[in-house]
Amino acid sequence: MKLDSKSPSGPIDKKWDSHRFEMKLVNPSNKRKHTVIIVGTGLAGASAAASMGELGYNVLSFCYQDSPRRAHSIAAQGGINAAKNYQNDGDSVFRLFYDTVKGGDFRARESNVHRLAEISVKIIDQCVAQGVPFAREYGGLLSNRSFGGAQVSRTFYARGQTGQQLLIGAYQALERQIAAGTVKAYSRHEMLELVLIDGVARGIVTRDMVTGRIESWSADAVVLATGGYGNVFYLSTNAKGCNTTAIWRAYKKGAAFANPCYTQIHPTCIPVSGDHQSKLTLMSESLRNDGRVWVPLKKGDKRSPDQIPEAERDYYLERKYPTFGNLAPRDIASRAAKQVCDEGHGVGETGFGVYLDFSDAIKRLSEAKVAEKYGNLFEMYERITGENPYQVPMRIYPAIHYTMGGLWVDYNLQSTIPGLHVMGEANFSDHGANRLGASALMQGLADGYFILPCTIGHYLATARPVPVATDRPEFKEAEAAVAARYQQLLDVNGKRTVDSFHKELGKIMWEYCGMARTEAGLKKALELIPALREEFHQNLYVLGTSEEMNQSLEKAGRVADFLELGELMCRDALERRESCGGHFREEFQDEGEAKRDDANFAHVAAWEYVADDQPPRRHIEPLDFEYVHLQTRSYK
Repeated sequence: MKLDSKSPSGPIDKKWDSHRFEMKLVNPSNKRKHTVIIVGTGLAGASAAASMGELGYNVLSFCYQDSPRRAHSIAAQGGINAAKNYQNDGDSVFRLFYDTVKGGDFRARESNVHRLAEISVKIIDQCVAQGVPFAREYGGLLSNRSFGGAQVSRTFYARGQTGQQLLIGAYQALERQIAAGTVKAYSRHEMLELVLIDGVARGIVTRDMVTGRIESWSADAVVLATGGYGNVFYLSTNAKGCNTTAIWRAYKKGAAFANPCYTQIHPTCIPVSGDHQSKLTLMSESLRNDGRVWVPLKKGDKRSPDQIPEAERDYYLERKYPTFGNLAPRDIASRAAKQVCDEGHGVGETGFGVYLDFSDAIKRLSEAKVAEKYGNLFEMYERITGENPYQVPMRIYPAIHYTMGGLWVDYNLQSTIPGLHVMGEANFSDHGANRLGASALMQGLADGYFILPCTIGHYLATARPVPVATDRPEFKEAEAAVAARYQQLLDVNGKRTVDSFHKELGKIMWEYCGMARTEAGLKKALELIPALREEFHQNLYVLGTSEEMNQSLEKAGRVADFLELGELMCRDALERRESCGGHFREEFQDEGEAKRDDANFAHVAAWEYVADDQPPRRHIEPLDFEYVHLQTRSYK
């Protein structure tokens, strides 16, 4: 397997423009002859389908939700980054590029990140034109706020529901193309297999989640925009339906899986309250603009927060990182919270929580002004916890949120399988080992609105695929494989539920491959997960049949894939003998901070599937840093 990034040559600020000029085009009449499958209707998938339809391609759009508007992008709260520099506070395309490479702890491809920063300014114009109701200043200019890892205000927002508003913009663009006939939408369809013909991606197999019918679909190219795999931990901020099946099917057909161990812990989540929970709730990072994070100085102090005087509080982020304070990046803020809780300073019944306090902001701005900025977030917190955050501090603790790993793609967003393109959180680009807040929405829309429509045109113009019918043996074999996989799950007829296996896997992953990792712990996980997987296939109990609506069967298929992915994640974390970003190996640290090994690990690790009974092969893509030189990552 050869990992050719296809990064253009020349000055970094000219790479994307020169590359676009050099790419081959498909003329308008020929676009109508091509069909493209796009799986997923979040920001990346919906924007790509809308854009490709607008250009004249025939698009088949698939999602497992009952509507594209149910995609998990709708849950993003805080904002979207762009280097508009409306605040005149020193921002620029290069500074956004610099902050993103540094925020990812120098484990991202420079060419991709600079392109992302360039395109960011166009995304805002696109979304404003669609009617996205961004917050505005008194004079009418769009408002910005700060996010972690940056010293400028570059985050555009719509109160605490930015993802929802952006998705509505992409959704209405998508619906326009559905009405025009360029896009055919298939909801409640789950992709379960990728079909290759002569080594090239030419279609997918889906299951109708209402009827159970298994169907094949052919196209000239396939695009995956199916999100991340954070639910391998069971408890995460992801919607319960989020899964890895689409990209895992592609991995097992030959698509390299890059940096699977790079998972992001978000520091601002409502703490776990008990075993009854099926997911966790994110409180937007934007709250750290005005909220101050602290714990009691005295260990085990269970007094009410209003009874703890200022002199007996530890504003530990402000103490440890005076330059960035409460806006330290997510990985650093998360580890700092874990550290103070492990030392006995945590708050709440479990001791796994810290305070996010808005009392100073309310005194400075007034309660009405704070409500204007964060009202819906405060309301959500009160509904879940029964506590009024205007009166008492929020309690927060880190939780699994985002995954920086994913299918490896080159500069054109194409995987190691010709014809298979991957966008958004489903690919490994562009965040390195840690994603800065408000950059996920930026990447998803950059990929969908501006990058893929160019690069996939180049692929179609050069590959010139001929139409294929779904009655070919490759499609029939894929359908049979899907049916057999489901039947095997049904035939086990054991005694344990799908959720019981998922919960156990999640505990193993959180304990040994979560916020902190060790060689001994990862080796332990690599013993526990195969054993759990073996029991899963011998003692699973799934109700119903495959020829009907069967959510238990759906979950079983997804958990089967998570059990395999979890092992790959631990294997990747074990091989990466350094700490970087969200990957924190306790053996490699410097006074509690991540200690990189640039001599041996300044590369992307991409794994190639070999066989179920053989270990995968590890390949590397070296990373060169010509414009943002390798340095110790410090936010102090």
